[in-house]
Parts: sequence; structure tokens; C-alpha cells
Amino acid sequence: MVLHPPARLQIAAVLARTSQAEFARLREITRVSDSVLSKHLSALVEAGYVHLTKAALDGRQRTWASFTASGRAAFSGHMRALQAIVSAAGESDTEASSRP
Repeated sequence: MVLHPPARLQIAAVLARTSQAEFARLREITRVSDSVLSKHLSALVEAGYVHLTKAALDGRQRTWASFTASGRAAFSGHMRALQAIVSAAGESDTEASSRP
């Protein structure tokens, strides 16, 4: 259930499309505070799904997040599970509407 919270799912979706994302960009996308984003990233790091890199840029310390192989695999599996749920719900709607 590490990827279940909406902000973590948004983070994972971004990381699935890029090699790394800067903290400020993830904050903009998730629309959460720095402290909330830090907690979500910490949970993803603890699960082994995300790796954080810190480096100076323009005289300021910056943090970049990237998926680990485990994180990429977990996100892919999570997306397959969500797609199966949506597909099953669509089938249920079709069956229900065809009943007399």
C-alpha cells in the first residue's frame, strides 16, 4: 500500500516518465507542502522505491528523486492492478445494464 496515497501515486507517475525529478517540481505537481512531500518521499525511500540525490545548483541545495528498479516494478504492478479493477468495473456496468 506504499503507492496508494494520491500524492505518492502522482510522484510515481512523474518518476515513471523521467529519469529524475526535482523536489520543487514534485511539490508543484502534488500541491502539498514541503513537509508533506518530504514525508511521502521518505516513505518511498524506506520502501526501496525511490532514491534521493542532493546537490548544489545555483548556490542552493537541491534534491532530486528517481525510481529504483524496485520502485519502477512496484508502480507497474500497481498500475496493472488498477487497470484490472477499472476493467472489472466496466464489465459489471455492462452486465447490470443488460439485465431486464
